[in-house]
Amino acid sequence: MLTIQSFLIALACTSACFYTHVSAFAPLTLGRAPAFVLSAGGFEWEDPSEAFDQGVENPFKSEVLVGSDEKIKSSAGRLLGPRLNGSNVYFVGIMGSGKSAVGDILARRMGTYNFLDTDEIIERATGMTIPEIFKAEGEEGFRTVEAQVLDSVHPYVRCIISTGGGIVIKLENWSKLQTGLVVWLDCEPEVIMRRIEGTDRPLLQTDNPLQKLKDLLAEREDKYSQADIRIKVTEDMDTEHVADLAIRELHNFIDENPPAWKLAKSKAQAEGLDWVK
Repeated sequence: MLTIQSFLIALACTSACFYTHVSAFAPLTLGRAPAFVLSAGGFEWEDPSEAFDQGVENPFKSEVLVGSDEKIKSSAGRLLGPRLNGSNVYFVGIMGSGKSAVGDILARRMGTYNFLDTDEIIERATGMTIPEIFKAEGEEGFRTVEAQVLDSVHPYVRCIISTGGGIVIKLENWSKLQTGLVVWLDCEPEVIMRRIEGTDRPLLQTDNPLQKLKDLLAEREDKYSQADIRIKVTEDMDTEHVADLAIRELHNFIDENPPAWKLAKSKAQAEGLDWVK
C-alpha cells in the first residue's frame, strides 16, 4: 500500500531523474544578455530593457506576418518562449478537457520548453496508476500526493505543465500555480463524456457519471475562473485548434500585462521624457 512517506522517497528519486532529463533538453536557468550599464544619479544601474527585453513582439500583430496564416502559425509558438522569459505555463480544467494533449503540442511547437504531466509523474513515482492510488489512499491521499508533486516541479523553469482536474481544490497549490501563467481549458461536461466514454477515472465510477462531472465543475468553477487565460473548448475543436488558441491568448496576455518597468518606460516616453540617456 502507498504511504505518504514511501511516496516522498519515490518522488525524491523521480525528481533526481527528472532533473537529469530536463537538463538534457533545455537549460534550467534563464539566459541573460550582457547588461547595458548606465550611470544615473551618481550610481551605476542596469537598463532593464537591455537586460531582459529580447525584442520579440506579438506575431499576431506583426505587419510582416499579417495576412499569412501559415507563417504566423509556424512562428507564433517558437516566438512565445522568449516572450515568457522562462515562466511556466500551467493547464487547469476538469478531467478530459484536453490538458495533457494540448500542453504536449504547445511544448513541441515552442521547442525550448519541456512538457510535464503531474498525473504521469505521480504514477512514475509511486509505481501505481491513478485509480490504484484512489483505491488505496482515497481522494484525500491522492490530493496530498498531487500537492507534493506540484511543490517539486514548480521551481523549474521553461515548462508546460498539465495538472490534474482537482489540483485547484487545495489553496496551497494556487501559490505554486501563480508563479507562472495559468490556462483554463473550459469544456462542457457533455462534450467530455463523449470523449472519455468507458473511462476508468475514479471519480466517475458512479451510476450517473455525467451528473458527477457537472457537480465537480460546479464545485471548482470559481477556482478555475481565477486562471489568467480561459479557453472555451467546443466539440468541433481538435487539440491542434485548441493549441492555436492557447498560443494566441498567451501572446495577447503578455501584451496586456507588461512588466512594471515597461509601463514606466512607456509612460515616460508618452510624456516626452527621456527614459535614460
